[in-house]
Amino acid sequence: MRKTLSILVVAGLVAGAASQVSTAAPRKGALPAPGDFVSRVDNPWFPLRPGTVYVYRGADHGQRSRDVLTVTHATKVIQGIRATVIDDRVYLRGRLDLGEDTATLDAGGKIKSTEGTWQTGVDGARAGIFMPAHPRIGQTALQEYYKGHAEDQFKILSLTAHVRTPAASSRHALLTQETTALEPGVLDHKVYVGGHERLALESVRKP
Repeated sequence: MRKTLSILVVAGLVAGAASQVSTAAPRKGALPAPGDFVSRVDNPWFPLRPGTVYVYRGADHGQRSRDVLTVTHATKVIQGIRATVIDDRVYLRGRLDLGEDTATLDAGGKIKSTEGTWQTGVDGARAGIFMPAHPRIGQTALQEYYKGHAEDQFKILSLTAHVRTPAASSRHALLTQETTALEPGVLDHKVYVGGHERLALESVRKP
């Protein structure tokens, strides 16, 4: 059983009262100025208040999965930008599997590979957009870009999707489609309230 975990580092850009990132895909060599970012990510579709724990349950390639995403109080400075550190752990069949400081572990717990790890500004990697503060149907953007290693992108399909989970329900949820040039046959759909993978938000624990 492959076991990996990762640490995600997220920064938000200023846009009125809410955190925002540019609606365009990152340009080669381009990165917003450090002063454009905010220290607290309060995007209404993906708020990251330190101490919050999101638990998702579903299936990944036919295997039972659970994703535990913890917004930590830690920060990391990258190219002058102070970003929020996220601890993202995915369990397949009850065992820790996957989580981007990524490490793949063998059965004995030793690191086998750090494939997929990247940081903007290093070896040509560029900053991406995980969630725009003011999404529009048809909007697309790269979520991460490290050529040959991390090339995920999203497209917004709907702002009125219907969803019901143990933790929340809505008739105005945001539906996205996620793809990557590295795996042309893989297509994921994700639903946010305020493919091969399907996860439903099971609980939210706020600080």
